[in-house]
Amino acid sequence: MRLIDLSSPVDATLWEPDPVEHEVLTPREGAVHMSEEMRTHFGIEVGPDELPDGEFLSLDRLTLTTHTGTHVDAPSHYGSRAGYGDGVPRHIDRMPLDWFLRPGLVLDLTDAPTGVIGADRLEREFARIGRRPAPLDIVLLHTGAQRHQGTPKYFTEFAGLDGPAVHLLLDLGVRVIGTDAFSLDAPFGDIIARYRATGDRSVLWPAHVIGRDREYCQIERLANLEALPGPDGFRVSCFPVKVAGAGAGWARAVAIVDE
Repeated sequence: MRLIDLSSPVDATLWEPDPVEHEVLTPREGAVHMSEEMRTHFGIEVGPDELPDGEFLSLDRLTLTTHTGTHVDAPSHYGSRAGYGDGVPRHIDRMPLDWFLRPGLVLDLTDAPTGVIGADRLEREFARIGRRPAPLDIVLLHTGAQRHQGTPKYFTEFAGLDGPAVHLLLDLGVRVIGTDAFSLDAPFGDIIARYRATGDRSVLWPAHVIGRDREYCQIERLANLEALPGPDGFRVSCFPVKVAGAGAGWARAVAIVDE
């Protein structure tokens, strides 16, 4: 079995519109912190210098959104109502785990310019690789957007799916769609420009808005898709962190290749 890491990092040194704050307590600072916590919360007295080498454990504190790094969007991220089931979209901690360990299918869309990818482009890729996704396959879109990771261009120069392309995948039974781009939709600037030119509300973040009426999840900000052995022949593991009541959860996405 070979494992291929498909995840981008949570890294405070990379450029983000919502900057990541990462505070590190050293093992010595951790000893002081532990001493204070034991005294305050449990009435236990233990001084930092009583510990081996005067150190305890390091500690990391982070301030970030659940959409930083590789993450899975839940239906509740798309809106406050659902046009299916009981009308209440599920949070990330309520999603079925069996959605997130499934055969994978990667589509090479690296020729797509900044903007939208339509259903016709997906159909051409299905024809090229000689197959369509099976129900519950995890479909990964290799757009090449990772080349801009860590820069402002990562958030402005990429390709996302239009509404018909999303419907096509969902009609085939796909429930988890992944991309190496910042968003499964096109960039904000591209979306707004097309809306201003046409007045057509259907171009406003269709990949996300469709999720209000059709339950599915997105994996955004994947990486290393070029390392996959081919369009298929692997499984994807992308279990989201169980953040109670959240619209997304971070994931360590990995491809599993049986050899």
